[in-house]
Parts: sequence; C-alpha cells; structure tokens
Amino acid sequence: MSAEFLSALRTLLPDDALVTERERLRAFECDALSAYRALPLAVALPTTEAQVTAIVSLAHTHRIPVVARGSGTGLSGGARPVAGGLVLGLSRMSSIIDIDPLARLARVQPGVRNQSISMAAAPYGLYYAPDPSSQIACSIGGNVAENAGGIHCLKYGLTVHNVLGVRAVTVEGDVIQVGGSTLDSPGYDLLALLIGSEGMLAVVTEVTVRLLPKPPQARVVLAAFGSVRTAADAVARVIADGLIPAAMEMMDGATVRAVNAFLDIGYPDDAEAILLIEADGTADEVDADIASIEALMHECGASELRLSHDEAERQRLWAGRKAAFPAAAMLAPDYYCMDGSIPRAKVGEVIEQIAELGREFGLACINVFHAGDGNLHPLILFDANQADELARAERYGTRIAELCLAAGGTITGEHGVGIEKLDAMCSQFNAAELAQFRALKEAFDPDGLLNPGKLIPELHRCAEYGRMHVHHGQLPHPELPRF
Repeated sequence: MSAEFLSALRTLLPDDALVTERERLRAFECDALSAYRALPLAVALPTTEAQVTAIVSLAHTHRIPVVARGSGTGLSGGARPVAGGLVLGLSRMSSIIDIDPLARLARVQPGVRNQSISMAAAPYGLYYAPDPSSQIACSIGGNVAENAGGIHCLKYGLTVHNVLGVRAVTVEGDVIQVGGSTLDSPGYDLLALLIGSEGMLAVVTEVTVRLLPKPPQARVVLAAFGSVRTAADAVARVIADGLIPAAMEMMDGATVRAVNAFLDIGYPDDAEAILLIEADGTADEVDADIASIEALMHECGASELRLSHDEAERQRLWAGRKAAFPAAAMLAPDYYCMDGSIPRAKVGEVIEQIAELGREFGLACINVFHAGDGNLHPLILFDANQADELARAERYGTRIAELCLAAGGTITGEHGVGIEKLDAMCSQFNAAELAQFRALKEAFDPDGLLNPGKLIPELHRCAEYGRMHVHHGQLPHPELPRF
C-alpha cells in the first residue's frame, strides 16, 4: 500500500517537492520539542491549494495519516510525524496574496512568516498584532493551529482575535471557506473551532488576518524587583488599577542574567525579577500611562526603573525578552519549555511552588512569561545525556501543569497540547468533556487520519495516568462539562 501511495504521490508533485530519502526525512522528524521523534514515510512540499487538495484526497483514499507542518517551531510535539504517515509541509506556500489597506486586511498563504505580514503592511502604516517570540521564523498557519499569542496579546489578543477567515482542506480533499473578510459570518462559529485545533480537523491553505494601525508612539518601562513575588504582585496591581498596557512581561533573575550574558543587553544584573511594561497610543496617552505605571511600580517596591526614550531603545529592551529561550541554552545542555495559564493574582504563589518542585526533582527552572495574562513559560533545565534527567524533567513539567490547574488556570496558553500535554489533559477535563472533543474530531475526520495521536487523550490513557499519579491526587472535576 505504501509503495502504491508513493507512486501516485509522485505524479502530483515535482521531484524536488517530495522527500523520501531517510537522511532528508530526519529534518522533519520533530518540531522544536526535539525529545520526541519519528520518521515519516514521506514529506510532501506543495506550493498551491490544488496540490494540497490532491495530496490529502490521495492520502484519504489510501488511509495514510497526514501531519500538517509549518515552520516546525512548535513546542508541544504537534508537528511530530506519525511513523508510516505523510508530513504535509506548507513552508513553500509563502505568498502574501493581497493586502487591503482600506479594509485593513491581509490574505496570506499558511507558510508566510508571522513577521513578514507586518513587514508587508508597514508601508500602509499597518501591522499584524500577534507577535510570538519566534515570529521571525514561525508561520501563520502554525499560529492558527496553536492559537499563538505573543508579547502584545494582553491588549491586542491572540490569533483567534486577529484572524477573520481561513480556507482549509478537509480530510476528504474538499475545500471549505470558514469566516471571511467581515467581522461576522452566518452559521456556526467554525472559525474559532479551527483556530487552535492543531491540524486535527482540516489543513489550512489560506488565512485572512486583521491589520491594525501602527500606534504613533510606544514606550517601555523596565521595573526591577528584589523578589519574584513582589514583581508578581505589581502585575496584579497594574490590572486592578484599570491599566491595560500593550504588553507586560516578566523574567526572573536567572533569566535576566542569562539574557545579559547572551546579548549584553544591560538588564539590571542584581534584580531577582524584572517587568517590561509597554504603553502605546498617541503621545498624550502614552505619557499619561507611563506616568501611572511608574508611580505604581514605585508603590509596589521597584528597586530601579528605566524608561525607553526612543524606538531603538524600546526595541533593545524587547530584544532581550525575545532572546530568553536561546539564552537559556547557555545554562544547560537541554531545556524543557512548559506552558500554562493561571490567574494573575496567583503568579507569585505558583512561581514559588515551581521552585519548590525543582528542589524535589533536583532540576533548575527559570521563568519568563506573559505576566499580564498569566501565561507562564517555565524552562526546566536538564541534561539529556544523564540517564534519568529527561524523565525527571517530564514529571516536573506534569506537576507544573497540575499546579496551574490547582490555581484555577489551564494546562496551556499558546503552545498547544500536541503530544506533550496529553496526560495533563486527563486532569484538565473529565470523561464527558473528552468524549465531546472526540465527537468533534470524528465529525471532521471519522477515520482519524489528520494528525492522529495528538491533543485528545484516549480514556485508557487517562485511567493509567490516574493510577500513576494517585500518590499526589487527581484534581477534582466538576460534574458538568465546561465549554
């Protein structure tokens, strides 16, 4: 069956658009969660929607699993191949189809890099707001799959708030249009369902995004603190006082020092935590917001305040934050990046509990996160060459997810579930909820061919997970599903 499928696949694509050689396949065996790998049967690299339609239809006929892949920057294993399956690489579908400055919209193919949209819109004074730290590399199709956020999601929202429509190919090879170029469309809100569905319902081939006017001015306050708890309390105070900054990010002291060593960025080395808080808008609006932020930071015990005075200085302050993940690589041979969301008022408490867990597991953990919306990104440091450190890091990560749930939060914010958080899904949702998720999956993909084995755990897995973790207790589920 595989040989017959590959032979038919070769008739659909140019020679350079089909990868079957073992060594070349290794470039696609994982995403940025590189601890988990699998070799696919083949990788198809289409350039048009018609090719995607033909490929997916062929795979459906031959019952071959299909995993859609963008730039491979995902951190949850969502783009890991299925052994014996097909990787549908969309990176060559990288055209910006149209920019409409009057309607403030852009239509793009899924392989377009996030940052490229803003670059193309810049001549019109517009930009695309969601800005993941990987925005120079990550693709808009991947952003749609994971509902990516970024530094400015506090004020401007996640991908789901900035995408108006998608074209997508169903598992049978049919093209559907969901949403469009207006604020609302008739029928069920399938657009919100597809965004964040991790490639399990359809393959996105075109995205219509909302563009925003570039703010006339933006400035950043850097506030240094003597403890993580004090900085976290300052975050809650900002929101409680009615301020909604464009961005509010936090780094602990270990991350600050790693970033300084990596980029020589000049953050205060003696701080145990720093906040980067940005205000944008008209000059008068920014001046008023900055004055309020500075006053609040003083009241909350900031030991040092710095203010960007020009665009170059603002960009420099943000460059350090966006370099936090690569800077972490200087601290250990490997790191495991977690992702969870909690109420802002619980940030300080949960960060302290994460540190306690680190002592229990004998592993260091540094923290950098979207403080304004409580989206944590603990980086667990380990050495995969040591016999049990990866396993300890995984258990540590699962316990962090449970901490987030116990604090009233969720197991993920923007990285998705993929294969990484399948066990944690068993704590987040009860059997009735998981059954509803499976029913949705089956409605779109009854044979389970699109990105199988991701996002939704089977009930037997949850039963086994409960037995394995009974020593620290399963979290209680409400009696009714939460939707």
